[in-house]
Amino acid sequence: MMNGYEKHDLDDEAFGAKSGGGIVSAFDAFPKSKPQYVQRTAGGGKWTVAMIFFSAILLWSEVGRWWRGSETHTFAVEKGVAHSLDINIDIVVKMRCSDLHINVQDAAGDRILAASRLTRDPTAWAHWVDASGVHRLGRDENGRRVTGEGWTIGHDEGFGEEHIHDIVALGRKRARWGKTPRLWGAEPDSCRIFGSLELNKVQGDFHITARGHGYMEFGEHLNHDVFNFSHIISEFSFGAFLPSLANPLDGTTDVATGHFHKFQYFMSVVPTVYSLGEPGRLGSRSIVTNQYAVTEQAREVSDRIIPGIFFKYDIEPIALNIVESRDGFFVFLIKIINVLSGALVAGHWGFRLSDWVTDVLGKRRRGGHSEGMLGSKPAHFE
Repeated sequence: MMNGYEKHDLDDEAFGAKSGGGIVSAFDAFPKSKPQYVQRTAGGGKWTVAMIFFSAILLWSEVGRWWRGSETHTFAVEKGVAHSLDINIDIVVKMRCSDLHINVQDAAGDRILAASRLTRDPTAWAHWVDASGVHRLGRDENGRRVTGEGWTIGHDEGFGEEHIHDIVALGRKRARWGKTPRLWGAEPDSCRIFGSLELNKVQGDFHITARGHGYMEFGEHLNHDVFNFSHIISEFSFGAFLPSLANPLDGTTDVATGHFHKFQYFMSVVPTVYSLGEPGRLGSRSIVTNQYAVTEQAREVSDRIIPGIFFKYDIEPIALNIVESRDGFFVFLIKIINVLSGALVAGHWGFRLSDWVTDVLGKRRRGGHSEGMLGSKPAHFE
């Protein structure tokens, strides 16, 4: 007896794979189709190319997001008790070293003769004023005012604009003070003051004044005609000396317009911890430092007011914790699979929808008549 397929001259092999595999094949969730039943169309090819393109964009975006990691900023009351704080200074003043007086006066009433703890090198103003990156506070290298609305290409504004893993890596490098340029027979007209000071961790005032002004001292009273407190700040930071980190005053300069000129910088210092990975977890790394916000006031004063450069700092009782974390590789792999799967599903439904729309529009053009799947039905059977 012939079966139905043989009666109609149909090959049952063309309708699917043989049911091999026994009971296991009954659980197959991935049905197969014969190649002769797969039709390749130009529309399907276009959707495939578009799907590959958007999948590549999404994949690249996800990999970049995973590589950058995520940053979290949290404030907390500072729990650690510290009685000292380092200040790192590298400043050039357009006066001779012998004409300058450097001191620190803090809220605890201690007066520190900073000049005895810092290095003072005679230098020439011309060696520093044209250095690359020197700019006024609040302006970029081209003299444009910094508004914070956007970052200037090639210039890092503010503190720690790099990623945390870069900051932690650079912060672990050995810190060294650069050498003062040689004079090569030139007459020194300026003084470079640099080094680190250990001070009380309280509000204070670091200032640079002229010899014989500001304190009751014995000695020659400096002539007012040599006063010139124009200065260039290469480094001004708090905590461990980490020259790789950019601070607001680094690379800034200001010029005195008269002999009696007073520069004041008001700084609010916040203890900061940069962590790569959650603190306390295996493999996490951290550096402890400080960052600060600063405002400036500069003006000419009368001969009754002490001219000079004054850095007034205040320690905030809070700590800022900045943590960069990254998903594990297994979680990252799951996200990649989800992204690609979503793109495949969206592409499939997009193709189905466009194919359906094309079908509907085609039927309307033909007057709404359809011949069916196997052709037109004859009027009668013979």
